[in-house]
Amino acid sequence: MTATIAFTVPGNPVPKGRPRFTRQGRTYTPAKTKTYEEQVAVLARAVCPEPLKTPVAVLVTAVFPVPLTYHKKRREACLSGSERHTKRPDLDNIVKAVTDGMNGVVYGDDSQIVRLVANKVYGTDAMVEVLVKEELQ
Repeated sequence: MTATIAFTVPGNPVPKGRPRFTRQGRTYTPAKTKTYEEQVAVLARAVCPEPLKTPVAVLVTAVFPVPLTYHKKRREACLSGSERHTKRPDLDNIVKAVTDGMNGVVYGDDSQIVRLVANKVYGTDAMVEVLVKEELQ
């Protein structure tokens, strides 16, 4: 039987921030990114008691709220999917923050990801929906 893990991270999707450097030359992850990755880890741990040891497929859907400044017709276009979210943050940076947050929780290492599907969409509430499945074939 293949394992399926699904969870939702509420709130605006947070992209992986660039590494920062101290004056001494040490690198560190920005606080906002670190906090978001910890939130992803806590939510993932609640539905996945131990890391998977098999190859996995990951589906990430970043849902953004429609800006309040959009008029009714444009708002409806966003919610129906005819207008896509093409603004920042970049999808690949959102995925990186989510997959790094699941590292060691859902899977031992993100090198186990053999298939990745990601989307940015408009919705009524901001969130990131995550689905992880074992890829045995």
